[in-house]
Amino acid sequence: MSGRIVIMGSGETAPTMVKLHRTLIAESGDGARAMLDTPFGFQANADDLTAKVQEYFADAVGAPLEVARWRRRDEPSTIRERSLELLHRARFVFAGPGSPTYALHQWEGTGVPDAMVETIQRGGTVVLGSAAAVTAGAWSVPVYEIYKVGEEPRWVPGLDLLGSILGMPAAVIPHFDNREGGRHDTRFCYLGEQRLNLMEDLLPSGVGVLGVDEHTAVVMDTAAGRADVHGAGGMTIRAGARVDVVPAGESISLDDLSALLAGASVGLGDVPSIPPTAVIEAAVDEAPVSLKAIADETSRRFNECLDKGDADGALECILELDDTIHDWAADTLQGDDQKVARRTLRAMLVRLAGAAVEGLKDPRDTLDPVMQVVLDARARARAAKDFATSDALRDGLLAAGIEVRDTPDGVVWAPTGVERT
Repeated sequence: MSGRIVIMGSGETAPTMVKLHRTLIAESGDGARAMLDTPFGFQANADDLTAKVQEYFADAVGAPLEVARWRRRDEPSTIRERSLELLHRARFVFAGPGSPTYALHQWEGTGVPDAMVETIQRGGTVVLGSAAAVTAGAWSVPVYEIYKVGEEPRWVPGLDLLGSILGMPAAVIPHFDNREGGRHDTRFCYLGEQRLNLMEDLLPSGVGVLGVDEHTAVVMDTAAGRADVHGAGGMTIRAGARVDVVPAGESISLDDLSALLAGASVGLGDVPSIPPTAVIEAAVDEAPVSLKAIADETSRRFNECLDKGDADGALECILELDDTIHDWAADTLQGDDQKVARRTLRAMLVRLAGAAVEGLKDPRDTLDPVMQVVLDARARARAAKDFATSDALRDGLLAAGIEVRDTPDGVVWAPTGVERT
């Protein structure tokens, strides 16, 4: 075999994966490019999701995908045969978000899994992200059933693509470092530590967990015999009591990866880091971040601009965040990030509008006449040794957000958080 299988922990249609997709497509050779719509085929907005994925690859990646429609195993035979024909000549196959167990049920006993294997045998690339990534191992997590419905932790049989192609005994878990739950543990694809521990005890001997962090891709190259990790996080291998992590920018041989998953002792510190190919290395030039993190950083710069009275800079931040939200619109698995980013954008607009009405001048210019009266009263109280009144005036100002400090050069004041002059 001479192709690639790529596991993406999340963000498979985010701007941060554009360069990697371009490189993978370029190195897969000439031929058809297909997307399987099965994982989200049960959703009422399946047509919209299909359109978003197509728009992402056509507009952002610059490589349109044809749809291999397979929303149900009982699709009309003409649709199924047309999709299989597309998959059999494809050099690049993509499948992403949705429900792992739904996809497995619709693919079970059909020609789809074999078509994926044949794509890799032809030197092509199969990219599985999020829900589709869960299906790649010998055992799969029924995410919705456990996390949403409350069923007992268990495994369901997977496609075992990693076993068929690479001889890897694995259960693949994307979203490995998920933090959406805050104080509630949603790591390990929403399982949390306790349930993952229970589920690991249920795995057959010699089968390990391959975890891929969010906004992270593991490119398993059969010809090169290695797995390269790209993106924001890392790849974690758990087998028995052993936990090994391969961070982004590092590589591991496929033989060592397979051995670790089977529970063998392989010292990663003794395994040389194999640099990715020059083309792949150029494809990911910086670690990607979440849309929420981008919104937070833009908001910080926006506030700095307003505090300095730089209205043009503040407006540029608003326009930049608006463009960023549009760029991330194709990412189908952002959770609440897009809502948070839009709320941040609205807050920035409200503050800019308020500044337009009130002006961007230093608040000290407005408060100074009032403050002189208060400071004079405080000085008189101190001169009369009425320190209780002096302290009450100071504390009252502090409660109102104004800090007063006595220095050798006199009394200075400023709104809390604003540098004194």
